[in-house]
Amino acid sequence: QFDPDNTGYISTEKFRSLLQRHGSELDPHKLEVLLALADSNSEGRICYQDFVNLMSNKRSNSFRQAILQGNRRLCSKALLEETGLSLSQRLIRHVAYETLPREIDRKWYYDSYTCCPPPWFMITITIVAFFLYNGVVLDRFVLQVTHPLYLKNALLYHPQLRAQAWRYLTYIFMHAGIEHLGLNVVLQLLVGVPLEMVHGAARISFVYVAGVVAGSLAVSVADMTAPVVGSSGGVYALVSAHLANIVMNWSGMKCQFKLLRMAVALICMSFEFGRAVWLRFHPSAYPPCPHPSFMAHLGGVMVGITLGVIILRNYEQRLQDQTLWWIFLSIYVIFVLFAIFWNIFAYTLLDLKLPPPP
Repeated sequence: QFDPDNTGYISTEKFRSLLQRHGSELDPHKLEVLLALADSNSEGRICYQDFVNLMSNKRSNSFRQAILQGNRRLCSKALLEETGLSLSQRLIRHVAYETLPREIDRKWYYDSYTCCPPPWFMITITIVAFFLYNGVVLDRFVLQVTHPLYLKNALLYHPQLRAQAWRYLTYIFMHAGIEHLGLNVVLQLLVGVPLEMVHGAARISFVYVAGVVAGSLAVSVADMTAPVVGSSGGVYALVSAHLANIVMNWSGMKCQFKLLRMAVALICMSFEFGRAVWLRFHPSAYPPCPHPSFMAHLGGVMVGITLGVIILRNYEQRLQDQTLWWIFLSIYVIFVLFAIFWNIFAYTLLDLKLPPPP
């Protein structure tokens, strides 16, 4: 009716008249975005597909750019000022302000989030991997590095058993002490669950697993004689990406006590990292078997401030359209390939004295 030539566009004047006529039937937040789209469009026409994407909760890159480049003068009050919200709605609003720097993104997330699926990845990794395996299979919640069974399991990474490729991932299921497990679980739940609620399991699991793999490979390259335990590689990837995103968007982040929260997170990370460094150089209870390496922490941080920042910054945007994403992904792939060849050839060429296999 409004596009007789079937061009896929209608004029902004017709678009505004439609909004005025049917605005009461639309969600207030979506009406705001539609008005912002009309205000920001300088070509005098609106793409039908952008309208369909909005109404079906699918954001195209062209639609997002139209919003970001416009005036974005929202008609109603900010999401933070809305009253009469239920407990679940306040939780979703809180998560939006904790993780997203733009008001338009917060409102979009608040409108579209349905908790389906729930943040299953972080919860599964935390509960099943840490507590179920360590508590049921090993008959103890955590293996201390002073325990006789510390190295005698099929999960941790050991330089003598580096050909068993699963150990580059499964080492996250073992921890060197209850305090090591406790700090990782706290950081993982407090930071990982909200991030997964916003960005989805696919993106967050990618950052987490990339940090885990980078951690074990970093140890195999930079600390070649040490084993590895703990999920610090994945946890540090998530936390460092989140903190870097806050710093890069400091003025837009409206979360309460953001400076205090950053300080607490950095203190916890520094304490756990300092403990790992001290433990690495502390005399082993089972010589000549060394204590676990701390290099996995640094590998996770590097993944977080590269790949992780790109993923968290581009909310609901296709990563394949981001040049910086391909640059950092290429660097990560090159590092993985280098570490694989290093593990195949360097240990033999350097003739290292490795600790005996467990």
